[in-house]
Amino acid sequence: MSGDSATVPDMASLTTKGEAPSYSGKTILITGGTGSFGSTVVRHLQAAGCREIRVLSRDETKQDEMRNALPSNHNVSFHIGDVRDRSRVDTAMRGVDLVFHAAALKQVPSCEFFPLEAVATNILGSANVVRSAVSHDAEAVVLLSTDKAVYPINAMGMSKALMEKVGQATAREAAGTGTMVCTVRYGNVLYSRGSIVPLFVSQLLAGKPLTVTEPSMTRFLMPLSEAVDLVEHALQNGSHGDTFIRKAPASTIGDLATAVQLIFGREVGTSRIGIRHGEKLFETLATAHELRRAENLADYYRVPLDNRDLNYAKYFSEGDEEEVEYDDFHSSNTRQLSVAEVEQLLLSLPEVQAQLSRAGG
Repeated sequence: MSGDSATVPDMASLTTKGEAPSYSGKTILITGGTGSFGSTVVRHLQAAGCREIRVLSRDETKQDEMRNALPSNHNVSFHIGDVRDRSRVDTAMRGVDLVFHAAALKQVPSCEFFPLEAVATNILGSANVVRSAVSHDAEAVVLLSTDKAVYPINAMGMSKALMEKVGQATAREAAGTGTMVCTVRYGNVLYSRGSIVPLFVSQLLAGKPLTVTEPSMTRFLMPLSEAVDLVEHALQNGSHGDTFIRKAPASTIGDLATAVQLIFGREVGTSRIGIRHGEKLFETLATAHELRRAENLADYYRVPLDNRDLNYAKYFSEGDEEEVEYDDFHSSNTRQLSVAEVEQLLLSLPEVQAQLSRAGG
């Protein structure tokens, strides 16, 4: 890591309160940049005056598809590599100002069957990224996390929870350097790759009933554009080790299935399959312990870095009586969207509009 003589960057050089970050002249690295978030943020950044946008991922087919889909490639470069390989991360990191770390194994079943692969990518790979960012004096690195990292019951959530801890530990170590390390945490991103809405749409267009695990199950809902907004909010307002959480609304899976059918004007019904291994009835975005320390920022929570040091009394023999006054923030006690509101949210997605156009809706 950089020496102690380095100083924490003045984030005002990147952002001004109340305004979007300025990317003018910046070089930005997006790990896992061919995924749903990466594809969205690259297009967002292309018009923002960046000097260069670097996409680091391991799938050359997805890179080729993305390269051909972009309206222009004048400031986008594609780097083949895996975050598990520190040397490849270091090569891609040279001269980078900002890092958006989106590379991860995200499918719950894959991580359940191959948990060491989740460890290698989500934990050790993330450590490679944040440590490389600090050693190359990047201004900031934002780690993308998930609600499944809170009270995790599956390997994917456990590995993402430890990714957050790696980021926080690195933030403590990097406190005297020029790199800000922070995390954003959000729930289901609508129409992201492998998510439930594209599955529902494909089943509906094939005339099949929509497979619903449990109609009363609740999930946070957020469009990809708000995921980008959350990352920019972290850049704009973040300090070492912060975690930013968007106060997203939620819906039951049953209402989501109903809304999809109403949008397309087709009633195919649902087929209840039951709760799958590694799933919860609701997801949590912030614990009561985090909310006790959190700063309320209108649409967001900012959870500062836990400032406990290696004084073990703070872990074992000291408590906090105020803890009982708080409740978790989860998908069953957040604002619940009506079916009509879910319809409106889905209709705001360009992917849904494209499917409606193809289907003659």
